[in-house]
Amino acid sequence: MSSKEVTSLTSSSPPLSSSSSLSSPSLSSSSSILLPPASHFIGKKEDIVKAGRVSKLVNGCRDVLVLFHQGQLHAMDTRCYHSGGALQYGDIEEFNGQLCIVCPWHKYKITLAEGEGLYQAVEDPTAKPLRTHWRSKGVKQRIHKVTEVNGEVYVTLNDSIEAIESDVYQTETYRSVSLKAQSKPKPRK
Repeated sequence: MSSKEVTSLTSSSPPLSSSSSLSSPSLSSSSSILLPPASHFIGKKEDIVKAGRVSKLVNGCRDVLVLFHQGQLHAMDTRCYHSGGALQYGDIEEFNGQLCIVCPWHKYKITLAEGEGLYQAVEDPTAKPLRTHWRSKGVKQRIHKVTEVNGEVYVTLNDSIEAIESDVYQTETYRSVSLKAQSKPKPRK
């Protein structure tokens, strides 16, 4: 990639977390390439590649997970649409030719490219042996746009007004409850 080329990508090691909220400058510091005005700096690509995953509070209001997998960067809401599971700890697996992150809490499968929830359907429950295939529940997880400029990674939040189920876990109320639950000391035996 040349030093002035911009790559847009749509959306293992332990996750690297940060709760800072940094907006990107409109101009890349080492070139005259304009970024979308709502782009937010996530980190250096080399650091994200090394960590495999980075979780960051973006724009002070949205927890975003940025993943590097098979040479591509992906970004989505950090918490699973189903029950708020921490996706940064989920495995990435392929289902029906689609890369998915598997929620560590309840094993929900979410496509990295579109945020679709996948489930295994049975064609005919009376037929033996049962024959299953993967089906989509539709978009359940909000996916965000990833842009790389000169080795720096930026996310542009998906600002679609259409409600997506993962939005439920993007509130200050939930974030506060979640942080309190994580900080409670474990009882000693």
